Amino acid sequence: MELGMMQKQVQTLSPLMMQSMEILQMGTQELREYVEKTVQENPVLDAEERTGEAGERFRELGRQLEWLESNDRQNVFYYRQDDEDAPLREYGVAENWEETLYGHLISQIQGMELSASERKAVTFLAESLNGSGWLDEPMETLAQAAGCEMDMMERGLEILQRLDPAGVGARNLSECLVLQLRRADPGDTLAVRIAQGCLEPLARSQYSLIAKKLGAELCAVRKACGRIRELNPRPGAGFAGREAPSYITPDVVVVWEHDHFEVVADDQALPTLTLSGYYSRLFRECKEAEVQSYLCDKVRQAKWVIRSIEQRRSTLLECARCIVELQEAFFRKGPGHLAPMSLADVAERVGVHESTVSRAVREKYLQCDKGVYPLGYFFSRRLGEGNDGASPDAAKAIIRRLIEGEDRRAPLSDQKLCERMAEEGCVISRRTVAKYREELGIPSTTGRKCYE
Repeated sequence: MELGMMQKQVQTLSPLMMQSMEILQMGTQELREYVEKTVQENPVLDAEERTGEAGERFRELGRQLEWLESNDRQNVFYYRQDDEDAPLREYGVAENWEETLYGHLISQIQGMELSASERKAVTFLAESLNGSGWLDEPMETLAQAAGCEMDMMERGLEILQRLDPAGVGARNLSECLVLQLRRADPGDTLAVRIAQGCLEPLARSQYSLIAKKLGAELCAVRKACGRIRELNPRPGAGFAGREAPSYITPDVVVVWEHDHFEVVADDQALPTLTLSGYYSRLFRECKEAEVQSYLCDKVRQAKWVIRSIEQRRSTLLECARCIVELQEAFFRKGPGHLAPMSLADVAERVGVHESTVSRAVREKYLQCDKGVYPLGYFFSRRLGEGNDGASPDAAKAIIRRLIEGEDRRAPLSDQKLCERMAEEGCVISRRTVAKYREELGIPSTTGRKCYE
């Protein structure tokens, strides 16, 4: 056994370098919490909330965004203003764009003439609904939890199921559909019978089996099944959840300025960091070695934090501007026009490593007139050969367009969609078409077919 010495060069990162990398990948809220903690631990750092010309400039951009046309529900929630509600706001009543199901039901219950026991029962049941508007727990369990007699809880359920939206308070899919059918057309007994006992063959479009089982005409069964397919199996899904809303603070904002897109960093959520004048003078004037050593470490740390935050801002802006440049079609035309783009594409243009771009866009959000998007949304892989410039986003847009324009009496199969897309220059397999269609939440030909 021989012993020898070998010289080896190994690159290591200093604690300050690691800190800089961590700051780069922090989201806005995480960075703010880090800044607040650092200011408390380092007396050399002073923090001031941002005001003045820079703040006014960003507020002006925000006002411009408010006037941009809202194209999706997210924009309505964040930006939409309606002057018709100004009188309400004067009295402290804010417009609620996403009403909860519970609030919607309570507003109806309050207008009903109910006994105290009935009101208690129906209110408890309204509180117990899941996100779909259904009751998951057995009535016996709910009655025990509410401290109500079983007959009163049943009375509360009867009242709840009469409220809007139709189908609310159901305990299963069959009951949900029956409640809606009886509300829409009490005389449609065939559709009710199908919803009560033939949901499985309905899901498989086995109309002959249903007709034979119920002793009904095949044509009538097809029409009744068509009506059932138009119902909403989740009547509570259109309402906001009861949990506190989560607000996203965008890191960058994109606005149209005359003839180009301008990208601006949203720094308003972060305080301005400066070196404390008092401790800076103390560092220069104090002669005690121990104090000098302590302050020297704190000043160096403070300067590094300030430099790292500014570097984060600079790198983020450069990456965002590159993204806007490469995805200009999206910012002009909206979803469905994303071009293939990778971390390497941005890294090459910005002049940094791919890992730096990855950290810079992690948990960062971009706001534009199309909505608020995570920066990672804009990175889209390229489809296979024969699809130069096409991305999955563009392929999904074509699928949606083709299906929206199809004849519902003879909907396009996945193979037909594949062939139509190939004619438009987007060549993907039938299996990929099916995958994208399912990701869009679009049913197969059976679920889209109209039997009228």
